[in-house]
Amino acid sequence: MTSIHKQIIIDAKPDDVWDALRDFGALHTRLVPGFVTDTKLDGDARIVTFSNGTVAREILVDCDETRRRLVYAIVSERIRQHSASAQVFAEADGRTRFVWIADVLPNEIAPYMDAQMDLGLAAMQKALGRSAA
Repeated sequence: MTSIHKQIIIDAKPDDVWDALRDFGALHTRLVPGFVTDTKLDGDARIVTFSNGTVAREILVDCDETRRRLVYAIVSERIRQHSASAQVFAEADGRTRFVWIADVLPNEIAPYMDAQMDLGLAAMQKALGRSAA
């Protein structure tokens, strides 16, 4: 299994970043607009349409308000295992450290997931950074 670890500093208040992250059905409007073009809720899952045309069913595993951590999983024919967590941390200067970790199988899909996560982080930075406001 491959673990992909990403983190960025976002020029935004942690409460604002957390509010966008925890809004499970609003990826396309609040957290990563442009990278995700549509999100539809379906029970404890969301159907996510990415800008490259890929569609994924992401199941909400946990939304921890105290730790500002969201966990989701993807199960599909192509992906044998995918679990991910995204967590918001306050930096001393009022900005946000965003940590995103995904564990994936098969290992061959890791480079694709790694690149997709980079695109997601760039969209997040653009949408949430103070300069975007």
